[in-house]
Amino acid sequence: QVQLVESGGGLVQTGGSLRLSCVASGSVFTSKAMGWYRQTPGNERQLVTYITSGGQTWYKDSVKGRFTISRDYAQNRLFLQMNSLKPEDTAVYYCNIGDYGDGYYYPIAGWWGQGTQVTVSA
Repeated sequence: QVQLVESGGGLVQTGGSLRLSCVASGSVFTSKAMGWYRQTPGNERQLVTYITSGGQTWYKDSVKGRFTISRDYAQNRLFLQMNSLKPEDTAVYYCNIGDYGDGYYYPIAGWWGQGTQVTVSA
């Protein structure tokens, strides 16, 4: 049974920073890729960034240069450092465990956290 728990969301002004954290239970953490998604009301969940088991990363264009994904294998934790936040970054952020292949990230169904709300005020 894999469980993911996100934390670190909150209310921040435009230009501010937040650091999201996701702790993963279970034994699959080190062998899998992990990603951060975000979702706004009425919209589909969108992939923001992922990191492979080997440390390769990918970022959605709109967050490149502002967000940094990292993982701590010893603590089974995934992080998302978000700087220079904009109102359009407002969303519920979810972490996920997935598979990586052929340059694509494939989320594993059911392996999601409960989400953490990020709100960026103008």
